[in-house]
Amino acid sequence: MKRIFSITVSLFLCMVVFGQRISKITITGSGSVSDIVIGLDENVQVYLTKDGQISKWGFDRFIGYQENYNDYLEPYVGRVEYYSQNDDAALRGKVKYIGKTMLTYYPSYEMESLRGKLKSIGSLNMVYYQAYEDKAMAGSLKTIGQQNIEWYASYENEGLRGKLKGVGGIQVTYFGSFEDKAFRGKLKSIGSNYFTYYSSSEQYSGSMKSGATTVTANGIKFYVRGW
Repeated sequence: MKRIFSITVSLFLCMVVFGQRISKITITGSGSVSDIVIGLDENVQVYLTKDGQISKWGFDRFIGYQENYNDYLEPYVGRVEYYSQNDDAALRGKVKYIGKTMLTYYPSYEMESLRGKLKSIGSLNMVYYQAYEDKAMAGSLKTIGQQNIEWYASYENEGLRGKLKGVGGIQVTYFGSFEDKAFRGKLKSIGSNYFTYYSSSEQYSGSMKSGATTVTANGIKFYVRGW
């Protein structure tokens, strides 16, 4: 009986932990992050900007079948609720429930830099870098649940400042300013996945020579676009 109870509890905890997760990050070849995507139950995807604003959300019918390269989402037909006019001014009109998942936001009594920003999606809490930590990172996501989000700081190479540096232990590197002008500043690696480019003396200068446009590392999928 105790064993059955333990298994039941373990399954429940797994459902809680894996119900919401970082499923995808879209990054350009120059290191700009356009989307950080949180996957919910029922194949719902929530697209976030690097500063924690929801750009769009909906049902992704491609999950499990093929890559959704165009980020096409269909309307979710399940439970959807919004914060009302009776709620805090910073929350009004924002989506509150998507299915069983509750979304919360920083209210109007928080510091100005946080007001209205996404605070949590289900079990995932969102924390942001503040200006006193580093100006190049200020306002950007710092943690999503247990995953740390790192950005290149203002004291680092000028061409790297503010670019994505790492997610949950996955390191992201770029070619330095001393490299060939055709690919300096471009993505060099995501985890153990490396990229090379045609040099300024070659045909297709600056275009990717080797490397994948879809990289999966530690369960997070990276879409690399805009070379």
